[in-house]
Amino acid sequence: MTVVILILMMLFLNGYLARLDKNGPEKTKGLGFRRHRKSIEALPFDHISHELLVRYVEFYVRLPNHHQIQFRKDAAWFLSNTRIVGEGWEVDQLSEHLVAASAIIPIFHFEEWNSYELDEVLLLRSSFNFNLETDKDDSLILGMVGTGVLEGKMILSAEALHEGFINPGDMHNVGIHEFVHLLDKADGRIDGLPKSLISHSYSLPWIQLIRYKMELTRQGQTEINPYGGLNLAEFLSITSEYFFENPEGFRKNHPELFEQMDKMFRGKLKEMPAA
Repeated sequence: MTVVILILMMLFLNGYLARLDKNGPEKTKGLGFRRHRKSIEALPFDHISHELLVRYVEFYVRLPNHHQIQFRKDAAWFLSNTRIVGEGWEVDQLSEHLVAASAIIPIFHFEEWNSYELDEVLLLRSSFNFNLETDKDDSLILGMVGTGVLEGKMILSAEALHEGFINPGDMHNVGIHEFVHLLDKADGRIDGLPKSLISHSYSLPWIQLIRYKMELTRQGQTEINPYGGLNLAEFLSITSEYFFENPEGFRKNHPELFEQMDKMFRGKLKEMPAA
């Protein structure tokens, strides 16, 4: 009798899991979820506050009304599929909104974005070290995309996250910075050449342009954060902060780079160039 009961329970469980898999969000390879704009239409997004976004997210303010509605839906999608937890920090509604905004801003103009391979964002109170300890002499990290045992996780300084949105236009936003790294990582490597954004045919002109700009940055001849001169990946994330935080200043000071990044974040560097 016990064996029969166990078999029935297993059959029930398998059927239940199959229904979950069929009806739930479409999972990617192990981590994250796919976002399809058509499927988002049915998601509730009332908890995504227009007032909070208007107050803190300049990118959202610049959007026309119908795009603001879509932004809130995308943010609801992200929050419904990603855990946000705090250690030494209470995760309130504002923190959730700022993490979601950081995630949606770089991918907003893509009608279908496969996924961020991410299942958790950990907010630590302040900067941290590689052991995720705060208030140590080497606690200098503001944000990090997890690897190894931390695969599928992102760690952010909550104070830095909030500061990045409280001071729009200062060219610093750790949330956007780390989500651009995650975009870059989607092809398996964080190398400043995100294949989800840049076709092979565009990669050489892109590398030539950013290497030229990196050299100017290393020499202190631009106002771009010197950390961007470290490598291609950091240059992409640093200039993405600038691009989204202060687009008018970026366009004025770096018109060629602005044009290329504007095309990239609108999916236009995935098209084949005209013959």
